[in-house]
Amino acid sequence: MSDVRLAIEFLSAISARDGNKPVLRAVSLTVGVGEVHGLVGESGAGKSTIAKAILGIIPSQVKVTGGRIAFEGRDLLTLPPRELREILGRDIALIPQDPLTALNPARRIEAQMTDGLRLKGNLLKSEARRRALALLEEVQIRDPERVLTSYPHQLSGGMRQRVLIAAAFGLEPKLVIADEPTTALDVTVQKQILRLLRALQERHGTSVLFVSHDLGVVAKICDRITVLYMGKVVEEGAAAAVIETPRHAYTKALIAASPRYDRPDAGLEPTSPEVIAALRAEIAATDAGVMEASGG
Repeated sequence: MSDVRLAIEFLSAISARDGNKPVLRAVSLTVGVGEVHGLVGESGAGKSTIAKAILGIIPSQVKVTGGRIAFEGRDLLTLPPRELREILGRDIALIPQDPLTALNPARRIEAQMTDGLRLKGNLLKSEARRRALALLEEVQIRDPERVLTSYPHQLSGGMRQRVLIAAAFGLEPKLVIADEPTTALDVTVQKQILRLLRALQERHGTSVLFVSHDLGVVAKICDRITVLYMGKVVEEGAAAAVIETPRHAYTKALIAASPRYDRPDAGLEPTSPEVIAALRAEIAATDAGVMEASGG
């Protein structure tokens, strides 16, 4: 069996809402079996568009114009809807960014955790409940019985995020997409969630695509990193190498702009206009090359 679980190859997309402006520019990356791969970039870089394309929920105004998304060799972009639905939720799971909006405020945690287990895992109601309790224990939630009977607003932000992580791992997926799962949490809880997520990933041998705008967070959990700017990959490599010896000026700027908890006097440096200008020139050259190759 191949060591590659997910292979995104030359994925390109445009936004009809913005006059067919490119939002993804021939993005290629791979996520290995049992690997945590960080997808990093500022807002608008294309991270969420890639995640949504994998999950088959790309907005209607965004059109994929080229490339493929191969999950264990099968192109998700060309699969019939029924086959795609069988994969999503079972083999590919999502940890959303904001647990308060991801969870239904009108339903108890038990119903929200057991629905997927019963639908995708074919478990009986009692079996699904036992599985949900075991999952809550695995994510180190105290008194899981009480949590199952609670509504989302009755739980803290950290507990809600643990519930979503437990639900994502419920069916033993092969790939988990973690969409900025610590953004809404304070620093202390963030560290706990990162440790928990890495422990679960290693225990289950799950591949993880970790989406974030924070290189500091990615450095704590990821094996490899892909850095995006305006839908273009500007750097990719082993996490330690990218953080310690970044090659691209944009990666260096991201690192300089990240807060340093060990050195509060360092970090948070603004990106220079020269770096931005060079990046935009690089993007323009890429787009010009694409137009020339297509005869436009």
